Amino acid sequence: MKTLSRQDLEDILYGAAILGTGGGGELSEGFAMIDDALSKGKEFRMVDLDEAPQDALVCTPYMLGAISALPEEEERLYDRLPRSDVSSILAAYARFEEYLGRSFYGTISCELGGSNTATAFYAAAMAGAYIIDADPAGRAVPEITHSTYYIHGLPAAPIVMANEFGEAIICENVLDDARAEHIVRALSMVSRNDIAAIDHALEIREIRHAVIPGAISFALEMGQVWRETRAKGGDIAQAIADQGAGLVAFRGSVSACDWETRDGFTYGNIEIAGSGSFESDTYKIWLKNENMTGRLNGEIHATIPDMICLIDTETGAPVTNPNYYTGQSVAVVVLPAPKPFTTEKGLLAFGPSYAGIDQPYRPAVS
Repeated sequence: MKTLSRQDLEDILYGAAILGTGGGGELSEGFAMIDDALSKGKEFRMVDLDEAPQDALVCTPYMLGAISALPEEEERLYDRLPRSDVSSILAAYARFEEYLGRSFYGTISCELGGSNTATAFYAAAMAGAYIIDADPAGRAVPEITHSTYYIHGLPAAPIVMANEFGEAIICENVLDDARAEHIVRALSMVSRNDIAAIDHALEIREIRHAVIPGAISFALEMGQVWRETRAKGGDIAQAIADQGAGLVAFRGSVSACDWETRDGFTYGNIEIAGSGSFESDTYKIWLKNENMTGRLNGEIHATIPDMICLIDTETGAPVTNPNYYTGQSVAVVVLPAPKPFTTEKGLLAFGPSYAGIDQPYRPAVS
């Protein structure tokens, strides 16, 4: 068991934001949760799968919805609703334990990202529970079905949800994770595109084969490399590529970009004009919450499940969507896909076809 320090937590969240490929939520939101728990004297205790008792009950808490703001006219629709003074994820967590009549031993992050990794940490710390050093994605992903839980056929339900308006919903007898995605997404869309959800309430013995062990430690190590390289004034993009066994695919500045909030997701495009050794070349990223595809000079260069990470080369910070802008100096780093997504079942769930690409998966990193 490891008690995570504030520096550990910072490194984890920065590493998770890099591996989040533009998604996974805002770092500012993640740090707000971490610091709230620390200010209340809470500890962040992490254990690996082998340390946890086999009959320990764990769950996966997360926030689901678009990662961009609503149009102003839609935002006004929520003005008449009261706001709860209880965090929605903590409300869902307490309601789930009440529903089960049993306490959770710990939480598993649903994905790696600046906010959603922190969400699982926050729920555990505030409840005095443990953080499990594993996750079902190894990166950030847009849908519930994009997980090793889905690949292994583990049920999401029962699912407990809560929103900022104090409304709570318990969802039982859900056919599968595909149906769970439709239900939770619909409820998010009527909850200001942001709903707290907790699912996959299972014992360690039921999930140990169906998650990626060491995922949080991987993020911690990536964050440490990011911090140390930044402090030395080094090439952050290259350091990330080296640490993750990937490559720096492109460098340049954003020449055009757009985004929209639609159907509970954030969609957008980022066009980058090359510089240096990439002079006269172009790179275009298409995103659906996360960066889905990368095209070099109009030709497919990288697709999910590979990780297409965008780094601001002036600040060194990972770029979260849709916080890009024209003129921004950036580097594109492509890291290998988490191995479970490169299997036949993994590619069916989260491969090129999901991104609208009619070609087999071709890893960008050989």
